[in-house]
Amino acid sequence: MDRLETMKTFVAVAQEGSFTAGARRLNISTKLASKYVKELETRLDAQLFNRTTRSVSLTEVGTAYLQRCIPMLDQFEELDDLVKEKQSSLSGSIRITAPTGFGSTKLPDALLPFVAEHPKVEIDLVLSDSRVSLVEDGFDLAVRVGLMRDSTLIVKRLSDMPLIVCASPAYLERHGRPRAPGALATHNCLVDENLSDPSVWRFTSADDKTIADETTVKVSGTLHANSPAAIVRMAIGGQGIARCPLYAVEDGLASGQLERILPDYNADMFGLLALYPPNRHLTARLRRLIDHLAEFFRR
Repeated sequence: MDRLETMKTFVAVAQEGSFTAGARRLNISTKLASKYVKELETRLDAQLFNRTTRSVSLTEVGTAYLQRCIPMLDQFEELDDLVKEKQSSLSGSIRITAPTGFGSTKLPDALLPFVAEHPKVEIDLVLSDSRVSLVEDGFDLAVRVGLMRDSTLIVKRLSDMPLIVCASPAYLERHGRPRAPGALATHNCLVDENLSDPSVWRFTSADDKTIADETTVKVSGTLHANSPAAIVRMAIGGQGIARCPLYAVEDGLASGQLERILPDYNADMFGLLALYPPNRHLTARLRRLIDHLAEFFRR
């Protein structure tokens, strides 16, 4: 049996946490996936998985083997891609994770021209507002909206993504329009629990972005959610003041359903980020996709 096939099967089963799901990912039968893994364990004389009737989990040896398998398989794929790239035909799969709101609205618009140009590349887009482990969950790339933080991942900034403070005209008519950040403490603020320190809103003067001029406001409100899309719907419904990434509110602002407030102040500047593991040898297709996303969102 081809060693590469057994290694690929092992990685798929480990990342999916299931022989059935791993086999489906490789388009082979569950029985064949089990056979490949068993042959690999026999050749290595080691047990890679703990198996029960309900679950599959890696042994300590299996975890160590997985961490070494992935970079090796990436290098083999990179060798194939070098040839394919010379022939101007990229192929293979790219597994991406992204937040639900951005991933269901803005990201598909960016992926469409890439897929049209490279029809042999398969995109597997998994949307989740929960943090995932790129390596253990089998993702090649994560697209995130947030701050640049210390991370073991490689981070490429695709574009700026400002946070916008806004409310519906109906809310502002009933409760008044805040003229300074401190006034937010007296308003019903819609809290996005996805953000770090969600009840602390920071502002700088639009004319001076120095940290010394930063204003911090402790906000509170009756409505909390873990999705910018939900926060935006609550704001449009007149329930309070929202602070959300630009992509989530730009349609509401354009239609007049939302109005920007505190235009003389800047809220936190987030970024649209692409993240990938540092030990990952970027395949030609993944490298090309990251470059494409950076160019698309800069425009």
